[in-house]
Amino acid sequence: MTYLHNIGTYFLMIKEMFRKPTKWSVMKTLIFKDIDDLIFGSLGIVAFISFFVGGVVTIQTALNIDNPLIPKYLVGFATRQSVILEFAPTFISIIMAGKVGSFITSSIGTMRVTEQIDALEVMGINAINYLVFPKFVAMMLYPFVISIAMFLGILGGMAACIYGGFSTLEDFITGVQLDFNTFHITYAFVKTFVFAFLLATIPSYYGYFMKGGALEVGKASTTSFVWTSVMIILLNYLLTQLMLS
Repeated sequence: MTYLHNIGTYFLMIKEMFRKPTKWSVMKTLIFKDIDDLIFGSLGIVAFISFFVGGVVTIQTALNIDNPLIPKYLVGFATRQSVILEFAPTFISIIMAGKVGSFITSSIGTMRVTEQIDALEVMGINAINYLVFPKFVAMMLYPFVISIAMFLGILGGMAACIYGGFSTLEDFITGVQLDFNTFHITYAFVKTFVFAFLLATIPSYYGYFMKGGALEVGKASTTSFVWTSVMIILLNYLLTQLMLS
């Protein structure tokens, strides 16, 4: 029953997020701040991980298809498929659940502990709209982050392929272009928007409805990371089944 209650409260929070909006002059400032914190603040770690994991995917692929009868361009093909279909949208989203999700939960949770949320409600402000909606809008730019992850993942794979001597630049590019299906990009970005919604709302829920003191802020951040990751993995499976099967 506790889980059902939590789910019901979560959907009520989402409904409340769009009710009684904060005036635009204030909301605009909040949105730009969250874009800076959640999107631009994540580019460094996303770029670093994407480049080197793309390289690792390429090396592992090349080492597992060392049969001389298998064409070398399949290394580029496998790297592209792995990065676009799964690594960039899903793996990066799980990392962002730790980076962005913990930030959202701890920032809102700290406001709950210090009674700043109570002060907002006393002033007649819809605290859920004031705190959660800017994060929701900011995370709608999340596909921009995933686009960079896709590009750098393939670029890292290309660098590893060439400097590791696994194939030539021409072969790798041929593999990247081979049988390219534009629907795979659509599939990846549909997943990205769904994951962005989860990344904005689940950590906000655990931050907003937490109880206790400073110690509970850390516990709420850990719980939000776990449940955000679980929901990303479950919805990844469902969306893959619906869109690619």
